[in-house]
Amino acid sequence: MQSRLDAYLEHLRSERQLSAHTLDGYRRDLGKLLAYCEEQQLSAWTALDTRRLRHLVAKLHQQGQSSRSLARLLSAVRGLYRYLIREGLAQHDPASGLSPPKGERRLPRALDADRTAQLLDGALEDDFLARRDQAMLELFYSSGLRLSELVGLNLDGLDLAAGLVRVCGKGNKTRELPLGRMARQALEQWLALRALAGPVDGALFISQRGRRLGPRAVQLRVRQAGVRELGQHLHPHMLRHSFASHLLESSQDLRAVQELLGHADIATTQVYTHLDFQHLATVYDRAHPRAKRKGDAE
Repeated sequence: MQSRLDAYLEHLRSERQLSAHTLDGYRRDLGKLLAYCEEQQLSAWTALDTRRLRHLVAKLHQQGQSSRSLARLLSAVRGLYRYLIREGLAQHDPASGLSPPKGERRLPRALDADRTAQLLDGALEDDFLARRDQAMLELFYSSGLRLSELVGLNLDGLDLAAGLVRVCGKGNKTRELPLGRMARQALEQWLALRALAGPVDGALFISQRGRRLGPRAVQLRVRQAGVRELGQHLHPHMLRHSFASHLLESSQDLRAVQELLGHADIATTQVYTHLDFQHLATVYDRAHPRAKRKGDAE
């Protein structure tokens, strides 16, 4: 079994040309599988069945392995068996149909209202980059755009007079979103400078060479703004999360937030109810006389 595994890892290195880091991950994960097979006294990869593999996954989960780590393990097993089946060394994949245990869902990180204001209300230079970046930040927060939606936005998607922006989201679904007053103002100031760069197409956000900004460029500019204004790492999705949590906190209208975010399933939006509850619980702990711990009252 070890020789078959070594041959597969060599295949990944020489033919698939995986990085050393990725290869090490495969080696560790499949090493766990091999150790388990030896423990179960299995002498060939064909002897491993779905029941035993499920037992291994459950065992590792009980030992504290995360859902993400177990998903990576199962992916490595599927890759190994694809290779073995192709080479005529196995007839079935024991990982077929297996899923890792569901992990605890992480709540999205969001800025509170004061930190958001600190980010957006900082001193601003009246130049091309500053006006462009301010318009991007305001648009992310004002309308809850995804990174891909902002990058793909064209001039004809804006209706500043009506205060609307039209974006193409997941599944090529188009939706119209309101623009806040500050976002409209920032966009007007940016558009006055945008023409000076000689745009090569209708992209709303462009580089100084006139070309559409890509996702990585936008991520970099948002990160730099976070370090400069807040002293912390910031990414576009955090502004989308902030938009959603602040709106839900004020309106309590989950369905409206779902529509604005472009979520097909309201279950995806419901994660923000947990954020809102955290806010309410914090207020309660701070303000209610019976909520204060004994040590706090002394």
